[in-house]
Amino acid sequence: MKPPASSQAAICRSSQPLSGFSARCLEDEQMLEAILRSNPRSDFMYVVDTRPKLNAIANRAAGKGYENEDNYSNIKFQFIGIENIHVMRNSQQKMLEVCELRSPSMSDFLEGLESSGWLKHIKAVLDAGIFIAKAVAEEAVSVLVHCSDGWDRTAQVCSVACVLLDPYYRTLRGLMVLIERDWVSFGHKFSHRCNHLVGDPKEVSPIIDQFLECVWQLMEQFPCAFEFNERFLIAIHGHIYSCQYGNFIGNNQRERIELGVRERTHSLWSYLWMNRADFINPLYRPDHSQTQGLLRPSTAPYCFKFWRGLYNHFDRGMHPRQSVEDYLQAIQEETQQLHDQLASHKQKIGKLEQEQVWRVTQKTTTLDKSPTAWALGNDLTVANTPQDYTGDFISSSPCQPKAPESSLILLPHDLNQKSEANLSNGSDQESGIADLSCRSPLSEDSTRDPDSDEAAYSAA
Repeated sequence: MKPPASSQAAICRSSQPLSGFSARCLEDEQMLEAILRSNPRSDFMYVVDTRPKLNAIANRAAGKGYENEDNYSNIKFQFIGIENIHVMRNSQQKMLEVCELRSPSMSDFLEGLESSGWLKHIKAVLDAGIFIAKAVAEEAVSVLVHCSDGWDRTAQVCSVACVLLDPYYRTLRGLMVLIERDWVSFGHKFSHRCNHLVGDPKEVSPIIDQFLECVWQLMEQFPCAFEFNERFLIAIHGHIYSCQYGNFIGNNQRERIELGVRERTHSLWSYLWMNRADFINPLYRPDHSQTQGLLRPSTAPYCFKFWRGLYNHFDRGMHPRQSVEDYLQAIQEETQQLHDQLASHKQKIGKLEQEQVWRVTQKTTTLDKSPTAWALGNDLTVANTPQDYTGDFISSSPCQPKAPESSLILLPHDLNQKSEANLSNGSDQESGIADLSCRSPLSEDSTRDPDSDEAAYSAA
């Protein structure tokens, strides 16, 4: 795999050489020489063995081992010291037991987490990735990486180095491409490591879990550098074990071809891409200084956190959220709900305004047709409202018995007689407002004018 265009160095992967105690492999030596010559900017290259040195020496008894620097020209050998799959499996099991404690004390939790050694192993993987990334980006030196077989620790550290080196792998699409290439295509044993089928329990190990956690640890240090959020990593982790999609079925490409995985299953990447709106990091800025170039994380012990979002994500109600992305995601969802409610209210207000305009238009039309007459009809709710008392017109008091429909039309020449009748009932002659002290047979609510300001305000 090639790093960014500014460097001609390459990251190469392999398994351990068949060196034994004294054997030589000319083909291996020629291969490393070709890798060295492909990078004219450097006169040496690194060979990184991700195993502890004692493990590599022990493998020599089986005819394997590691490269002898005397037999390879211009190489610098580097042991990293990442433990094997059995140590990682036991470490995760101890860590999960701590997570499952009911109401643990602070000392029980911290001591249990420390004794599991889980974060120490995460730091070892991250340290290896940082070493490779700096060698390529800052020294412009090519690196050959291997462990025993090349599909566990090698995949971890090479993937971490790619995330550190290239901003593309810090995007949604880029991380999917990286996992498909460095893990699926290069032959990580998903069926054995993730225990998809009943098999040898000694083959189970959380190798892919550690890579995803390394990415999460980097996200915690560089919150603006990653396009995806924590949910994206948790979704990938969940579907690696669920086998709902075919990407992680089988131990290698040959098995997937024989099983017809491509024809008989769906791809997880298509599902994640269709729902990418749920996995966008609200803090991500493509032009941010964190987003560009090489990431230089700190590996001091205090920089490592316990990933509660993965290992205790079913207890969200019991623990406070520790990720700022969670807060922002929740705020975005609430804001979207408020926007939807606002749009709905605006639509309702628009309809009510249209209805109000229609009512005013209807009332104006009625007045235009009868300029000298006021027809009350059978609906008494339009009587005794302030806008009805204009000019010399005084409507009849609600205390009077209801007259026949034919007598409800008051013509101008009848106004004087009606005024005297109203005055006899206690109406105010100067103000021209009828006495409303008498109780109307109708309720107070029923006598309100639907066209009045009060009714319009209530409807709104």
